Amino acid sequence: MFTMIPNLVIGAVDLVAAFLFLFGLKRMSSPATAPSGIRVAGVGMIAAVLASFLYVFSVGGAAKPHLMVNIALAVLALAVGGAGAWLAGRKVAMTAMPQMVAIYNGMGGGAAGGIAAVELFGGKTHGATELVVTLLGALIGAVSMSGSIIAWAKLNGVIKKPLRVKGQQVFNALLMAVAVAIGGVIVYGGIVGATPLFYPITWICAFFAFALVFGVAMTLPIGGADMPVVISIYNALTGLAVGLEGFVLHNPALMIAGMVVGAAGLLLTLLMAKAMNRSVSNVVFTNFGEAAKQKPGAIKGTERAVEASDAAIKMRYASSVIIIPGYGLAAAQAQQKLYEFVKLLLAAKVSVKFAIHPVAGRMPGQMDVLLAEAGVPYDMIFQLDDINDDFATTDVALVIGANDVVNPAARTDKASPIFGMPILNADKAKQVYVVKRGEGKGYSGIVNGLFYDPNCNMVYGDAQTVLVKMIEGVRGLGTAAAA
Repeated sequence: MFTMIPNLVIGAVDLVAAFLFLFGLKRMSSPATAPSGIRVAGVGMIAAVLASFLYVFSVGGAAKPHLMVNIALAVLALAVGGAGAWLAGRKVAMTAMPQMVAIYNGMGGGAAGGIAAVELFGGKTHGATELVVTLLGALIGAVSMSGSIIAWAKLNGVIKKPLRVKGQQVFNALLMAVAVAIGGVIVYGGIVGATPLFYPITWICAFFAFALVFGVAMTLPIGGADMPVVISIYNALTGLAVGLEGFVLHNPALMIAGMVVGAAGLLLTLLMAKAMNRSVSNVVFTNFGEAAKQKPGAIKGTERAVEASDAAIKMRYASSVIIIPGYGLAAAQAQQKLYEFVKLLLAAKVSVKFAIHPVAGRMPGQMDVLLAEAGVPYDMIFQLDDINDDFATTDVALVIGANDVVNPAARTDKASPIFGMPILNADKAKQVYVVKRGEGKGYSGIVNGLFYDPNCNMVYGDAQTVLVKMIEGVRGLGTAAAA
Protein backbone atom coordinates (compact mmCIF):
# COMPACT_ATOMS: atom_id res chain seq x y z
CA MET A 1 0.00 0.00 0.00
CA PHE A 2 2.84 2.37 0.89
CA THR A 3 4.47 1.89 -2.53
CA MET A 4 1.20 2.54 -4.34
CA ILE A 5 1.01 6.19 -3.24
CA PRO A 6 4.34 7.24 -4.85
CA ASN A 7 3.35 5.40 -8.05
CA LEU A 8 0.02 7.22 -8.11
CA VAL A 9 1.78 10.55 -7.61
CA ILE A 10 4.25 9.72 -10.39
CA GLY A 11 1.40 8.81 -12.72
CA ALA A 12 -0.50 12.01 -11.95
CA VAL A 13 2.60 14.19 -12.44
CA ASP A 14 3.42 12.41 -15.70
CA LEU A 15 -0.10 13.12 -16.95
CA VAL A 16 0.22 16.82 -16.07
CA ALA A 17 3.70 16.93 -17.62
CA ALA A 18 2.35 15.39 -20.84
CA PHE A 19 -0.34 18.08 -21.02
CA LEU A 20 2.30 20.79 -20.47
CA PHE A 21 4.43 19.28 -23.27
CA LEU A 22 1.51 19.39 -25.70
CA PHE A 23 0.38 22.87 -24.64
CA GLY A 24 3.94 24.20 -24.84
CA LEU A 25 4.42 22.69 -28.29
CA LYS A 26 1.21 24.31 -29.48
CA ARG A 27 2.41 27.72 -28.32
CA MET A 28 5.74 27.19 -30.06
CA SER A 29 3.91 27.29 -33.40
CA SER A 30 3.93 31.11 -33.32
CA PRO A 31 6.93 33.42 -32.75
CA ALA A 32 4.71 35.57 -30.53
CA THR A 33 3.93 32.77 -28.07
CA ALA A 34 7.01 30.55 -28.53
CA PRO A 35 8.96 31.87 -25.49
CA SER A 36 6.07 31.10 -23.12
CA GLY A 37 5.60 27.73 -24.82
CA ILE A 38 9.22 26.82 -24.11
CA ARG A 39 8.80 27.81 -20.45
CA VAL A 40 5.59 25.78 -20.10
CA ALA A 41 7.18 22.68 -21.64
CA GLY A 42 10.23 23.21 -19.42
CA VAL A 43 8.07 23.23 -16.30
CA GLY A 44 6.55 19.96 -17.44
CA MET A 45 9.97 18.42 -17.94
CA ILE A 46 11.20 19.56 -14.51
CA ALA A 47 8.08 18.13 -12.87
CA ALA A 48 8.52 14.77 -14.61
CA VAL A 49 12.21 14.58 -13.64
CA LEU A 50 11.56 15.43 -9.98
CA ALA A 51 8.67 12.96 -9.78
CA SER A 52 10.95 10.17 -11.03
CA PHE A 53 12.87 10.32 -7.73
CA LEU A 54 9.77 8.88 -6.03
CA TYR A 55 10.68 5.54 -7.60
CA VAL A 56 13.10 5.10 -4.69
CA PHE A 57 10.14 3.98 -2.56
CA SER A 58 9.60 0.95 -4.79
CA VAL A 59 13.23 -0.22 -4.81
CA GLY A 60 13.65 -3.89 -3.97
CA GLY A 61 15.77 -5.26 -1.14
CA ALA A 62 18.72 -6.30 -3.32
CA ALA A 63 19.07 -2.79 -4.76
CA LYS A 64 18.68 -0.84 -1.49
CA PRO A 65 22.40 -0.91 -0.57
CA HIS A 66 23.10 1.02 -3.79
CA LEU A 67 20.22 3.46 -3.37
CA MET A 68 22.10 6.48 -1.99
CA VAL A 69 24.93 6.11 -4.51
CA ASN A 70 22.49 5.98 -7.42
CA ILE A 71 20.56 9.01 -6.14
CA ALA A 72 23.82 10.94 -5.76
CA LEU A 73 24.87 10.00 -9.31
CA ALA A 74 21.48 11.07 -10.69
CA VAL A 75 21.64 14.44 -8.91
CA LEU A 76 25.23 14.96 -10.07
CA ALA A 77 24.30 14.15 -13.69
CA LEU A 78 21.36 16.57 -13.57
CA ALA A 79 23.52 19.31 -12.06
CA VAL A 80 26.37 18.91 -14.56
CA GLY A 81 24.08 18.53 -17.56
CA GLY A 82 21.77 21.36 -16.52
CA ALA A 83 24.58 23.78 -15.75
CA GLY A 84 26.39 22.95 -18.99
CA ALA A 85 23.24 23.39 -21.07
CA TRP A 86 22.37 26.66 -19.33
CA LEU A 87 25.81 28.17 -19.94
CA ALA A 88 25.99 26.93 -23.53
CA GLY A 89 22.48 28.16 -24.28
CA ARG A 90 23.28 31.66 -23.02
CA LYS A 91 26.54 31.96 -24.93
CA VAL A 92 25.76 30.28 -28.24
CA ALA A 93 25.51 32.62 -31.22
CA MET A 94 22.45 32.56 -33.45
CA THR A 95 24.57 31.24 -36.32
CA ALA A 96 25.70 28.32 -34.16
CA MET A 97 22.17 27.37 -33.11
CA PRO A 98 21.82 24.60 -35.77
CA GLN A 99 25.01 22.94 -34.50
CA MET A 100 23.71 23.15 -30.94
CA VAL A 101 20.39 21.61 -31.89
CA ALA A 102 22.19 18.81 -33.74
CA ILE A 103 24.50 17.91 -30.85
CA TYR A 104 21.74 18.07 -28.24
CA ASN A 105 19.55 15.95 -30.45
CA GLY A 106 22.39 13.44 -30.62
CA MET A 107 22.50 13.40 -26.82
CA GLY A 108 18.79 12.59 -26.77
CA GLY A 109 19.34 9.68 -29.12
CA GLY A 110 22.30 8.56 -27.04
CA ALA A 111 20.17 8.69 -23.87
CA ALA A 112 17.54 6.45 -25.50
CA GLY A 113 20.28 4.09 -26.63
CA GLY A 114 21.76 4.13 -23.11
CA ILE A 115 18.43 3.14 -21.58
CA ALA A 116 18.19 0.28 -24.05
CA ALA A 117 21.76 -0.81 -23.28
CA VAL A 118 21.00 -0.98 -19.55
CA GLU A 119 17.91 -3.08 -20.24
CA LEU A 120 19.72 -5.40 -22.67
CA PHE A 121 22.97 -5.92 -20.76
CA GLY A 122 21.06 -6.32 -17.51
CA GLY A 123 18.68 -8.89 -18.98
CA LYS A 124 15.73 -6.81 -17.79
CA THR A 125 13.52 -7.27 -20.85
CA HIS A 126 10.72 -9.80 -20.54
CA GLY A 127 9.11 -11.46 -23.52
CA ALA A 128 9.70 -11.17 -27.26
CA THR A 129 7.62 -8.02 -27.70
CA GLU A 130 9.47 -6.04 -25.05
CA LEU A 131 12.82 -7.26 -26.39
CA VAL A 132 11.95 -6.24 -29.96
CA VAL A 133 10.79 -2.78 -28.82
CA THR A 134 13.97 -2.32 -26.77
CA LEU A 135 16.15 -3.26 -29.73
CA LEU A 136 14.21 -1.00 -32.08
CA GLY A 137 14.65 1.95 -29.70
CA ALA A 138 18.34 1.07 -29.34
CA LEU A 139 18.82 0.96 -33.11
CA ILE A 140 17.05 4.25 -33.76
CA GLY A 141 18.71 6.00 -30.81
CA ALA A 142 22.21 4.87 -31.81
CA VAL A 143 21.72 5.91 -35.45
CA SER A 144 20.35 9.28 -34.35
CA MET A 145 23.27 9.86 -31.99
CA SER A 146 26.11 9.09 -34.41
CA GLY A 147 24.31 10.74 -37.34
CA SER A 148 23.64 13.90 -35.33
CA ILE A 149 27.32 14.11 -34.36
CA ILE A 150 28.29 14.05 -38.05
CA ALA A 151 25.61 16.67 -38.79
CA TRP A 152 27.11 18.84 -36.03
CA ALA A 153 30.60 18.37 -37.52
CA LYS A 154 29.38 19.42 -40.96
CA LEU A 155 27.56 22.50 -39.69
CA ASN A 156 30.48 23.48 -37.46
CA GLY A 157 32.99 23.21 -40.28
CA VAL A 158 34.87 20.24 -38.81
CA ILE A 159 33.85 18.20 -41.85
CA LYS A 160 33.94 20.56 -44.82
CA LYS A 161 32.89 18.33 -47.72
CA PRO A 162 30.56 15.37 -48.22
CA LEU A 163 32.37 12.02 -48.31
CA ARG A 164 31.16 9.93 -51.23
CA VAL A 165 32.58 6.69 -52.63
CA LYS A 166 31.39 4.25 -55.24
CA GLY A 167 28.92 1.68 -53.91
CA GLN A 168 28.26 3.71 -50.77
CA GLN A 169 24.52 3.15 -50.78
CA VAL A 170 24.96 -0.61 -51.08
CA PHE A 171 27.46 -0.54 -48.21
CA ASN A 172 25.03 1.43 -46.05
CA ALA A 173 22.23 -1.00 -46.84
CA LEU A 174 24.46 -3.90 -45.82
CA LEU A 175 25.31 -2.19 -42.53
CA MET A 176 21.63 -1.82 -41.69
CA ALA A 177 20.86 -5.38 -42.80
CA VAL A 178 23.60 -6.76 -40.55
CA ALA A 179 22.39 -4.69 -37.58
CA VAL A 180 18.83 -5.97 -38.07
CA ALA A 181 20.09 -9.55 -38.45
CA ILE A 182 22.07 -9.28 -35.21
CA GLY A 183 18.95 -7.92 -33.54
CA GLY A 184 17.12 -11.01 -34.77
CA VAL A 185 19.79 -13.23 -33.22
CA ILE A 186 19.42 -11.39 -29.90
CA VAL A 187 15.64 -11.84 -29.95
CA TYR A 188 16.04 -15.54 -30.81
CA GLY A 189 18.55 -16.01 -28.00
CA GLY A 190 16.25 -14.20 -25.58
CA ILE A 191 13.41 -16.58 -26.46
CA VAL A 192 15.20 -19.95 -26.55
CA GLY A 193 17.91 -19.13 -23.99
CA ALA A 194 21.70 -19.37 -24.20
CA THR A 195 23.26 -21.66 -26.78
CA PRO A 196 26.91 -22.43 -27.61
CA LEU A 197 26.73 -19.82 -30.42
CA PHE A 198 24.89 -17.24 -28.35
CA TYR A 199 26.85 -14.99 -26.03
CA PRO A 200 24.50 -12.05 -25.31
CA ILE A 201 27.12 -9.43 -24.47
CA THR A 202 29.07 -10.04 -27.71
CA TRP A 203 25.96 -9.84 -29.90
CA ILE A 204 24.64 -6.72 -28.13
CA CYS A 205 27.99 -4.94 -28.53
CA ALA A 206 28.07 -5.87 -32.22
CA PHE A 207 24.49 -4.62 -32.61
CA PHE A 208 25.31 -1.18 -31.20
CA ALA A 209 28.55 -1.00 -33.20
CA PHE A 210 26.81 -1.59 -36.55
CA ALA A 211 24.00 0.85 -35.64
CA LEU A 212 26.48 3.60 -34.75
CA VAL A 213 28.55 3.05 -37.89
CA PHE A 214 25.40 3.13 -40.01
CA GLY A 215 24.45 6.55 -38.59
CA VAL A 216 27.90 7.89 -39.53
CA ALA A 217 27.92 6.28 -42.99
CA MET A 218 24.40 7.52 -43.79
CA THR A 219 25.20 11.15 -42.92
CA LEU A 220 28.69 11.55 -44.38
CA PRO A 221 27.62 11.72 -48.06
CA ILE A 222 24.80 14.24 -47.49
CA GLY A 223 25.60 17.79 -48.61
CA GLY A 224 25.55 20.82 -46.37
CA ALA A 225 22.50 22.33 -48.07
CA ASP A 226 20.43 19.38 -46.86
CA MET A 227 21.56 19.56 -43.24
CA PRO A 228 18.37 21.33 -42.00
CA VAL A 229 16.29 18.41 -43.26
CA VAL A 230 18.76 15.89 -41.83
CA ILE A 231 18.60 17.54 -38.39
CA SER A 232 14.81 17.36 -38.54
CA ILE A 233 14.93 13.66 -39.50
CA TYR A 234 17.21 12.83 -36.59
CA ASN A 235 15.01 14.87 -34.28
CA ALA A 236 12.05 12.71 -35.28
CA LEU A 237 14.13 9.55 -34.81
CA THR A 238 15.26 10.62 -31.35
CA GLY A 239 11.66 11.25 -30.30
CA LEU A 240 10.63 7.84 -31.59
CA ALA A 241 13.51 6.14 -29.76
CA VAL A 242 12.62 7.89 -26.50
CA GLY A 243 8.97 6.89 -26.90
CA LEU A 244 9.88 3.25 -27.48
CA GLU A 245 12.13 3.14 -24.44
CA GLY A 246 9.35 4.78 -22.42
CA PHE A 247 7.20 1.80 -23.38
CA VAL A 248 9.90 -0.57 -22.14
CA LEU A 249 10.20 1.32 -18.84
CA HIS A 250 6.39 1.66 -18.52
CA ASN A 251 6.90 5.42 -18.20
CA PRO A 252 3.96 7.43 -19.64
CA ALA A 253 5.84 10.75 -19.64
CA LEU A 254 8.64 9.33 -21.78
CA MET A 255 6.17 7.66 -24.12
CA ILE A 256 4.09 10.79 -24.65
CA ALA A 257 7.04 13.18 -24.87
CA GLY A 258 8.84 10.88 -27.29
CA MET A 259 5.85 10.44 -29.54
CA VAL A 260 5.12 14.18 -29.55
CA VAL A 261 8.73 15.00 -30.48
CA GLY A 262 8.77 12.24 -33.07
CA ALA A 263 5.51 13.36 -34.67
CA ALA A 264 6.55 17.03 -34.67
CA GLY A 265 9.94 16.18 -36.17
CA LEU A 266 8.33 14.01 -38.85
CA LEU A 267 5.84 16.72 -39.77
CA LEU A 268 8.60 19.34 -39.94
CA THR A 269 10.71 17.03 -42.11
CA LEU A 270 7.85 16.52 -44.56
CA LEU A 271 7.09 20.25 -44.68
CA MET A 272 10.74 21.08 -45.38
CA ALA A 273 11.02 18.39 -48.03
CA LYS A 274 7.88 19.79 -49.65
CA ALA A 275 9.38 23.29 -49.54
CA MET A 276 12.36 21.90 -51.46
CA ASN A 277 10.09 19.89 -53.81
CA ARG A 278 11.89 16.72 -52.84
CA SER A 279 11.12 13.51 -51.01
CA VAL A 280 12.88 12.58 -47.79
CA SER A 281 14.50 9.60 -49.54
CA ASN A 282 15.80 12.00 -52.19
CA VAL A 283 17.45 14.09 -49.48
CA VAL A 284 19.07 11.10 -47.80
CA PHE A 285 20.10 9.06 -50.82
CA THR A 286 21.14 11.61 -53.47
CA ASN A 287 24.04 13.97 -53.91
CA PHE A 288 22.35 17.37 -53.73
CA GLY A 289 24.57 19.73 -51.81
CA GLU A 290 27.76 19.10 -53.75
CA ALA A 291 28.91 21.75 -56.19
CA ALA A 292 26.61 21.84 -59.18
CA LYS A 293 28.29 21.43 -62.54
CA GLN A 294 27.22 24.41 -64.61
CA LYS A 295 27.44 24.06 -68.38
CA PRO A 296 29.68 26.65 -70.05
CA GLY A 297 27.54 29.57 -71.13
CA ALA A 298 24.55 28.45 -69.07
CA ILE A 299 24.70 31.71 -67.09
CA LYS A 300 25.26 34.76 -69.26
CA GLY A 301 26.10 38.30 -68.25
CA THR A 302 28.02 39.88 -65.42
CA GLU A 303 27.21 40.87 -61.89
CA ARG A 304 26.70 44.62 -61.57
CA ALA A 305 27.76 46.16 -58.28
CA VAL A 306 26.41 49.38 -56.73
CA GLU A 307 27.25 51.29 -53.59
CA ALA A 308 25.24 50.54 -50.44
CA SER A 309 24.25 54.21 -50.08
CA ASP A 310 22.84 54.31 -53.63
CA ALA A 311 20.71 51.21 -52.98
CA ALA A 312 19.50 52.73 -49.70
CA ILE A 313 18.43 55.98 -51.38
CA LYS A 314 16.55 54.00 -54.03
CA MET A 315 14.64 52.18 -51.26
CA ARG A 316 14.03 55.44 -49.38
CA TYR A 317 12.10 56.84 -52.34
CA ALA A 318 10.34 53.58 -53.23
CA SER A 319 6.72 52.90 -52.37
CA SER A 320 7.23 49.28 -51.31
CA VAL A 321 10.16 47.09 -50.25
CA ILE A 322 10.27 43.37 -49.50
CA ILE A 323 13.28 42.12 -47.54
CA ILE A 324 14.45 38.51 -47.83
CA PRO A 325 16.80 37.52 -44.99
CA GLY A 326 19.20 34.60 -45.31
CA TYR A 327 22.06 32.95 -43.50
CA GLY A 328 24.41 35.84 -44.39
CA LEU A 329 22.32 38.13 -42.18
CA ALA A 330 22.66 35.71 -39.27
CA ALA A 331 26.40 35.20 -39.87
CA ALA A 332 26.98 38.96 -39.70
CA GLN A 333 24.69 39.37 -36.66
CA ALA A 334 23.20 42.31 -38.54
CA GLN A 335 19.53 41.91 -37.60
CA GLN A 336 19.57 44.95 -35.29
CA LYS A 337 21.06 47.19 -37.97
CA LEU A 338 18.56 45.83 -40.48
CA TYR A 339 15.62 46.82 -38.30
CA GLU A 340 17.21 50.22 -37.67
CA PHE A 341 17.31 50.72 -41.44
CA VAL A 342 13.74 49.46 -41.79
CA LYS A 343 12.51 51.98 -39.21
CA LEU A 344 13.99 54.77 -41.34
CA LEU A 345 12.05 53.46 -44.34
CA LEU A 346 8.85 53.17 -42.32
CA ALA A 347 9.27 56.73 -41.08
CA ALA A 348 9.45 57.78 -44.74
CA LYS A 349 6.09 56.05 -45.38
CA VAL A 350 7.66 53.16 -47.32
CA SER A 351 5.73 49.88 -47.10
CA VAL A 352 8.16 47.24 -45.79
CA LYS A 353 7.58 43.51 -45.47
CA PHE A 354 9.81 40.53 -44.67
CA ALA A 355 9.57 37.37 -46.77
CA ILE A 356 10.62 34.08 -45.14
CA HIS A 357 11.32 30.87 -47.02
CA PRO A 358 10.73 27.62 -45.05
CA VAL A 359 14.34 26.48 -45.55
CA ALA A 360 16.10 29.85 -45.33
CA GLY A 361 19.21 29.66 -43.16
CA ARG A 362 20.51 26.39 -41.79
CA MET A 363 17.64 25.57 -39.49
CA PRO A 364 13.84 25.78 -39.71
CA GLY A 365 12.56 29.01 -38.16
CA GLN A 366 16.03 30.53 -37.85
CA MET A 367 15.07 33.68 -39.77
CA ASP A 368 11.86 34.15 -37.76
CA VAL A 369 13.81 33.94 -34.50
CA LEU A 370 16.50 36.27 -35.84
CA LEU A 371 13.97 38.97 -36.75
CA ALA A 372 12.06 38.52 -33.49
CA GLU A 373 15.34 38.98 -31.60
CA ALA A 374 15.76 42.36 -33.33
CA GLY A 375 12.23 43.42 -32.35
CA VAL A 376 10.64 43.22 -35.82
CA PRO A 377 6.83 43.16 -35.37
CA TYR A 378 5.26 39.83 -36.25
CA ASP A 379 2.74 41.44 -38.60
CA MET A 380 5.63 42.48 -40.88
CA ILE A 381 6.85 38.89 -41.32
CA PHE A 382 5.27 36.80 -44.07
CA GLN A 383 5.82 33.20 -45.18
CA LEU A 384 6.40 32.18 -48.80
CA ASP A 385 2.81 31.34 -49.77
CA ASP A 386 1.45 34.53 -48.21
CA ILE A 387 3.78 37.01 -49.91
CA ASN A 388 4.97 35.51 -53.20
CA ASP A 389 2.30 37.22 -55.30
CA ASP A 390 3.31 40.63 -53.90
CA PHE A 391 6.72 40.69 -55.59
CA ALA A 392 5.26 41.51 -59.01
CA THR A 393 3.96 44.85 -57.71
CA THR A 394 6.90 45.63 -55.41
CA ASP A 395 9.37 48.42 -56.21
CA VAL A 396 12.43 46.88 -54.53
CA ALA A 397 13.36 43.42 -53.24
CA LEU A 398 16.33 43.42 -50.85
CA VAL A 399 18.03 40.03 -50.54
CA ILE A 400 20.47 39.71 -47.64
CA GLY A 401 22.66 36.63 -47.61
CA ALA A 402 20.16 34.29 -49.30
CA ASN A 403 20.89 32.23 -52.40
CA ASP A 404 18.95 29.09 -53.32
CA VAL A 405 15.61 30.37 -52.00
CA VAL A 406 15.60 33.15 -54.64
CA ASN A 407 17.27 31.26 -57.50
CA PRO A 408 15.08 31.38 -60.66
CA ALA A 409 16.72 28.15 -61.85
CA ALA A 410 14.25 26.36 -59.59
CA ARG A 411 11.53 27.44 -62.04
CA THR A 412 13.33 27.35 -65.39
CA ASP A 413 16.34 24.99 -65.42
CA LYS A 414 15.39 21.30 -65.46
CA ALA A 415 19.07 20.37 -65.11
CA SER A 416 19.40 22.27 -61.84
CA PRO A 417 19.48 20.27 -58.57
CA ILE A 418 16.85 22.63 -57.14
CA PHE A 419 14.46 22.50 -60.12
CA GLY A 420 10.88 22.44 -58.89
CA MET A 421 11.67 23.86 -55.45
CA PRO A 422 9.27 26.67 -54.50
CA ILE A 423 11.23 29.92 -54.29
CA LEU A 424 10.54 33.50 -53.29
CA ASN A 425 9.81 35.45 -56.49
CA ALA A 426 12.36 38.19 -55.83
CA ASP A 427 13.28 38.35 -59.53
CA LYS A 428 9.76 39.61 -60.34
CA ALA A 429 10.27 42.83 -58.38
CA LYS A 430 11.00 46.01 -60.38
CA GLN A 431 14.45 46.28 -58.78
CA VAL A 432 16.49 43.74 -56.81
CA TYR A 433 19.46 44.42 -54.56
CA VAL A 434 21.46 41.46 -53.28
CA VAL A 435 23.76 41.93 -50.29
CA LYS A 436 26.54 39.36 -50.54
CA ARG A 437 30.05 39.10 -49.12
CA GLY A 438 31.57 38.59 -52.56
CA GLU A 439 31.19 37.00 -55.95
CA GLY A 440 30.67 33.28 -56.11
CA LYS A 441 28.18 30.55 -55.34
CA GLY A 442 26.01 30.15 -52.29
CA TYR A 443 26.20 27.55 -49.53
CA SER A 444 24.93 24.71 -51.76
CA GLY A 445 27.38 25.52 -54.55
CA ILE A 446 24.74 26.42 -57.14
CA VAL A 447 25.17 29.49 -59.36
CA ASN A 448 22.27 31.94 -59.03
CA GLY A 449 21.05 33.41 -62.32
CA LEU A 450 19.22 36.18 -60.44
CA PHE A 451 22.54 37.91 -59.84
CA TYR A 452 22.92 38.43 -63.62
CA ASP A 453 19.39 39.67 -64.35
CA PRO A 454 19.05 43.22 -65.78
CA ASN A 455 16.93 44.32 -62.80
CA CYS A 456 19.43 43.05 -60.20
CA ASN A 457 22.40 44.83 -58.63
CA MET A 458 24.89 43.44 -56.15
CA VAL A 459 25.95 45.21 -52.97
CA TYR A 460 29.15 43.50 -51.89
CA GLY A 461 30.26 43.35 -48.31
CA ASP A 462 29.49 41.97 -44.88
CA ALA A 463 25.79 42.52 -44.09
CA GLN A 464 26.59 44.48 -40.93
CA THR A 465 28.92 46.86 -42.79
CA VAL A 466 26.55 47.25 -45.73
CA LEU A 467 23.56 48.08 -43.53
CA VAL A 468 25.55 50.67 -41.60
CA LYS A 469 26.35 52.35 -44.91
CA MET A 470 22.68 52.14 -45.95
CA ILE A 471 21.62 53.82 -42.72
CA GLU A 472 24.23 56.55 -43.24
CA GLY A 473 23.08 56.98 -46.84
CA VAL A 474 19.49 57.66 -45.84
CA ARG A 475 20.45 59.89 -42.94
CA GLY A 476 22.84 61.77 -45.21
CA LEU A 477 19.85 63.00 -47.18
CA GLY A 478 19.02 65.24 -44.25
CA THR A 479 16.54 65.07 -41.41
CA ALA A 480 13.50 65.86 -43.51
CA ALA A 481 14.35 63.34 -46.25
CA ALA A 482 15.32 60.61 -43.79
CA ALA A 483 12.04 60.99 -41.95
